[in-house]
Amino acid sequence: MNILTYAGLFILLGLTVFQILLVMGRPYGEFAWGGQHKVLPVKLRLGSVLAIALYGVFASFLVSKADLVNVVTNQSVLNNGMWAFTGYFMLGVAMNLISRSKKERAVMVPISLVLAIVFLVVALN
Repeated sequence: MNILTYAGLFILLGLTVFQILLVMGRPYGEFAWGGQHKVLPVKLRLGSVLAIALYGVFASFLVSKADLVNVVTNQSVLNNGMWAFTGYFMLGVAMNLISRSKKERAVMVPISLVLAIVFLVVALN
């Protein structure tokens, strides 16, 4: 299970770096937020800031459930959160599948799918 946890953390770190680059105005918008903009407008950059915060929450639940670090100590909150995040990533697979951006579909569908599997397996253990 720890290898899956580390894989999930690595992906979340990569997504965090990606979102930081988007916030900084780098031309990678075709891979995110529907792929409509090469450089994200301010509203979508704010969405990227929120995504960065969410990745931190996801990571804290993942390490807590895997017993690496006790960030989330309430077991009920931890278990329910893991299932909610598993569902979130499954929804992410569906949303990325319907994206108009081929680049977003090609990159984000597999990433969302791997995260959904990681969170599912860790939630079950």
